[in-house]
Amino acid sequence: MTKIIFMGTPDFSVPVLKRIIDEGYDVIAVVTQPDRPVGRKKVLTPPPVKVEAEKHGIPVYQPEKIREKEELEKIISLNADLVVTAAFGQILPNELLDAPKYGCINVHASLLPELRGGAPIHYSILQGKEKTGITIMYMAEKLDAGDILTQAEVTIEEEDNVGTLHDKLSKIGSDLLAETLPKLINEELQAIKQDDAKASFAPNIKRSEEKIDWSKSGEDIYNHVRGLNPWPVAYTTLDGSIMKIWQVKKLEAGKQALPGTVVEVQNDGFIVSTGNETAILVTELQPSGKKKMPAKDYLRGAGSFIKAGMKLGEQNEAN
Repeated sequence: MTKIIFMGTPDFSVPVLKRIIDEGYDVIAVVTQPDRPVGRKKVLTPPPVKVEAEKHGIPVYQPEKIREKEELEKIISLNADLVVTAAFGQILPNELLDAPKYGCINVHASLLPELRGGAPIHYSILQGKEKTGITIMYMAEKLDAGDILTQAEVTIEEEDNVGTLHDKLSKIGSDLLAETLPKLINEELQAIKQDDAKASFAPNIKRSEEKIDWSKSGEDIYNHVRGLNPWPVAYTTLDGSIMKIWQVKKLEAGKQALPGTVVEVQNDGFIVSTGNETAILVTELQPSGKKKMPAKDYLRGAGSFIKAGMKLGEQNEAN
């Protein structure tokens, strides 16, 4: 039986790990990130992959840095036939890449060489792409640059956000891995080198990139909001307070105004002008210090002061 070490951390990785177990492979260890403080109360919380591994009685290793000699030697000494990673969060050193009989492979959520990096699902939506996918590749000591083994395309629907696309890709990734592993082990695959000249990158989202730029087109703003939903969530400011914007719709603007101006307040939300003729109807939001809510509920309560002519995004962002 093929002995596998699985490396992964977030929810995306869990279906991949479960599929390896369901397919009957011997998962001899799981390597994941250390437990981290979560939420306002900073509760020490295990990664989702650790929780899943413990359900199956699989030993879990949580090195802060896998490159540290002691941690690295411990993992190599397990003598795995194969290492499988999915959203692990660290680049593996060559000593580990060269150790397993069948090498180290990664399940990556893009059609490489497009969108190398830690946020490929976000950027596929932020950039308005119509398709993305899963790539299974050999790992290299360079970010997502290894030779490609298999790929599968996924259509990005107009209504998709990061959450829905994440779930689709996680499922497709586990299915593709189940198809790929027997072929890899039986040496039936021919790896294909990536064309570095066609590479694009999807670095982790910075706080400054979460802010809505109302001078952009309505289409870009629509993609921005759904490309950050449900995490980390786009925001704007209103009267000096941060307001997270969870969900919007695109509308043909009936009235033109400076970008970021509220042009109309409706029962189900308020319409904001953009940098072109496509306006944005805000339908779900989260005021500072509150839970997210339908815009219609906000407008009936604390947001009843919002009127046409008000401007979003101009006040200080200290809140």
